[in-house]
Amino acid sequence: MIALSEHLCFKTYAVSRYITGLYKPYLDEISLTYPQYLVMLVLWENGEMNIGKIGEHLHLDNGTLTPLLKRMEKNGWVNRTRSLVDERVVLISLTKEGKALQEEAKRIPESVQGCFHLDEDKKQQLMSGLDEILSTQSTSKI
Repeated sequence: MIALSEHLCFKTYAVSRYITGLYKPYLDEISLTYPQYLVMLVLWENGEMNIGKIGEHLHLDNGTLTPLLKRMEKNGWVNRTRSLVDERVVLISLTKEGKALQEEAKRIPESVQGCFHLDEDKKQQLMSGLDEILSTQSTSKI
């Protein structure tokens, strides 16, 4: 039997929880949850997108994103509109308030990354390793 501390799945889970916890006080200041923040990052970077494209960026399905986006719309950060070309497609765009949150959120990544004490080389190695694991997601099926 392999010890818990030797399981990659446990280490990545524990690190994910730790990092998400580091974000919480900063996100509380701007009234965003961590999943909402991730959606905002995608929209700030790409502008208007359909739900499927947002899901591709975040590795989330429509069933997970739809209630999240409805709450974000209720909070006034995004608009959800049907595509004029294909009404089955729901487009997500930032509101004025959603765009304004970007300025408030600018300091968050640097503040959180400062807690890791990783030099740039180690950070890039870690990012490369994680990208490599994520790239297998589309080709691996259990």
